[in-house]
Amino acid sequence: MTETQTAVHDGETAVESRGHFINGTVVPGAGEPIRRYSPATGELVAAFANGSPADVDAAVAAARTAFDTGVWSELPGLERGRVLLRFAALMREHVDELTALDADEVGNPRRVARANVLGAIDDTEFAAALAGVVHGDVHTNLGTDFTGMMVREPIGVAGLIVPWNFPTLVLCQKLSFALAAGCAAVVKPSELTSSSALLLAELATAAGVPAGVLNVVTGYGDRAGQHLAEHKDVDLVSFTGSTATGRKIMAAAQENLTRVALELGGKSAQIVFADADLDDAVEGVLFGVVHNQGECCLAGSRLLVEQRIAERFLDLLTERAAGLRLGGPHDEADLGALIHPEHLHKVLRYIETAVSEGASVRAGGHRLTGATHANGCFVAPTVLDRVTPEHRAFQEEIFGPVVTVTRFTDRDEAAELANAVEYGLGNSVWTKNIDTALLLSRRLRSGTVFINTTIDGSPQLAFGGYKASGFGREKGTTGLEEFTQLKTVQIRTGKRAGSFNLLG
Repeated sequence: MTETQTAVHDGETAVESRGHFINGTVVPGAGEPIRRYSPATGELVAAFANGSPADVDAAVAAARTAFDTGVWSELPGLERGRVLLRFAALMREHVDELTALDADEVGNPRRVARANVLGAIDDTEFAAALAGVVHGDVHTNLGTDFTGMMVREPIGVAGLIVPWNFPTLVLCQKLSFALAAGCAAVVKPSELTSSSALLLAELATAAGVPAGVLNVVTGYGDRAGQHLAEHKDVDLVSFTGSTATGRKIMAAAQENLTRVALELGGKSAQIVFADADLDDAVEGVLFGVVHNQGECCLAGSRLLVEQRIAERFLDLLTERAAGLRLGGPHDEADLGALIHPEHLHKVLRYIETAVSEGASVRAGGHRLTGATHANGCFVAPTVLDRVTPEHRAFQEEIFGPVVTVTRFTDRDEAAELANAVEYGLGNSVWTKNIDTALLLSRRLRSGTVFINTTIDGSPQLAFGGYKASGFGREKGTTGLEEFTQLKTVQIRTGKRAGSFNLLG
């Protein structure tokens, strides 16, 4: 423990209180730190500085200076790419540590957390490859004496506000591409899962990212996050989280006309046709429901199943769900605990409301309270049958291991049901009919359509939503372009005096 860190005690447990990371160094927080308790065991696992507007000001000032002086933005793209590759290599060396931090704070099995960290490394390596190929456009056919150029430049200081469900993965979907573009960044991680962001800042600095280019301020959203979003020296705010909070981010940024990119909530449909490979579809649908405990914006939380196979499919699904294991970071488990007790009770209330509105519980529907799960926030994988579009469980994001079941008779009805929510992040189609697959891929109003898979992806593929699921894209070349802006340069050559015809 360094002189800038202090111990936080809770009974017999003591943890290191982590400070902010500003201008290349750890900065201790003032006041009482934020305590983080494991959602799986109830034990104290971390403590973070409770960031203030003054801390955000210091971080933004450091980023502004770093960007304006060009210590990072004016480096050749290939050199930025080399630094990012070293950053990715250090992440790989520390994969076990990053995994443990995320698993302890999120409450999921380490196997799941590790896969997410490895995905973050893939994103960083891909962003590194893009850093050297950012380019504009030149027009040489505008006349013999006229050349036009459109130049793509880094947008400046990016405020990155990151959620708690995938701390390392979502951060790297933003940060790696912002750095590849030449931006400086101020990161505000969730107050529940801040440890990995602080470690990543240290690793990036060790890889060669100059002081001030990457800063991390921990704290609550309504204090530190709000101030970051409304800060006059931030050029872009990239936020991932709920749709309700996304609206607040937009309101905070509007005074300065700050550009905003939002990846928000989802209510994805999984559409299973009678001609699908039912074994694959059962596995895929279940994965879409319970991945990361259902705390995933892309969760396939609405099962739309063709009427003539519905009973057979649900029998297979509920039988498979009954065999899933729930446990914490150190258990051999398929899914973990929900993020905190308040969220646990919110999920249970959604289940109760669905039943009161006419749904039936086909599987799960309860909290696990046995000796293994007594101190954690565990909800059994839940299947709610006979749900209609009028039910809250059909329309609203539950963010837990809960799937609603609605039957359809043909492709038109399936598309209509899938689109009958305010969200448009992702949908999945399970079919062996190429006509059905192509038709639905066009008719579904979502940023991603999966065919015979779900919650899939690659660093090369852009990710983002339609409608209330937000706007802007992460990953892919488009994800890098989000952190740039276009400048047009117009050049006349061989100019003759008097050619402007000033008198008309």
